[in-house]
Amino acid sequence: MGSTAARTYLAFHHNAKLYKLSAVVSAITPFSALEEANKLLFKKGTDDDFAVVTEKTIFHPQGGGQPSDEGVMTKGNESVFRVSMVRMDAVNDGQVLHFGRFDSSSPSRFQVGDTVEQSIDVEKRLLYSRLHTAGHVLGAAVRHWLEKEIPGFDELKASHFPDSAACEFQGSIEGKWKDPIQQKVNEYIDKAMPVEVDFWDEEDFRKNGLERLIPDRSLAPPGEKFRVVKIVGADVYPCGGTHVDTTDLCGKTTVKKISRSKGTSRVSYAVN
Repeated sequence: MGSTAARTYLAFHHNAKLYKLSAVVSAITPFSALEEANKLLFKKGTDDDFAVVTEKTIFHPQGGGQPSDEGVMTKGNESVFRVSMVRMDAVNDGQVLHFGRFDSSSPSRFQVGDTVEQSIDVEKRLLYSRLHTAGHVLGAAVRHWLEKEIPGFDELKASHFPDSAACEFQGSIEGKWKDPIQQKVNEYIDKAMPVEVDFWDEEDFRKNGLERLIPDRSLAPPGEKFRVVKIVGADVYPCGGTHVDTTDLCGKTTVKKISRSKGTSRVSYAVN
């Protein structure tokens, strides 16, 4: 896989309800032949594993706090490749690596140029989408109460993993805010606010008074706009993740606890 490799088209950025997709294989590399930086992305890798690159993908790679999709790629009735982890290539900019292995019953492996059918684990995707949207709802609720209360307030990062979902903020959030935050989260979810995906350039952020959110230019391909997710009536986030269509689809979202350390606060949450 050379450095001139083409970027993978992220089909899920434009339609998160694509659960199957035909795609052409552009590279297939045994785990043992990967660059060291890419081996580190898949710590469970063995000699039985491969990294498959396709020209486009419906698989969301781990990143932005969201776990990677899992699923399968199949070629006719011949080959079944089980995708267990998806990551952005650490060497070739913009490529998506699908890590996994072929079923032992597969008589052959993919070749470059083969058309394969991608299928994701829909149940996991829906859970991750609910968690990701719920994280933005939580962030909007915390900002609603505390943006003007805490000097230098900012949302730092988030994890939307099922067992460790949390949002981190600059500043110390006292425990007394837990109930008001929960009430605001409930309100946003009960309102069934639309969740919309859009693509903005720097000027769009400025027009909306959201200069503070302008992402690092390196996060978008040259000449392309930044993907943003809007919870209509609440907040806007630069975000590459998958989401549910309206906030009520998050389901019951519980603010679990607020912990503080070295000037930052972590608000953990769960969806039912």
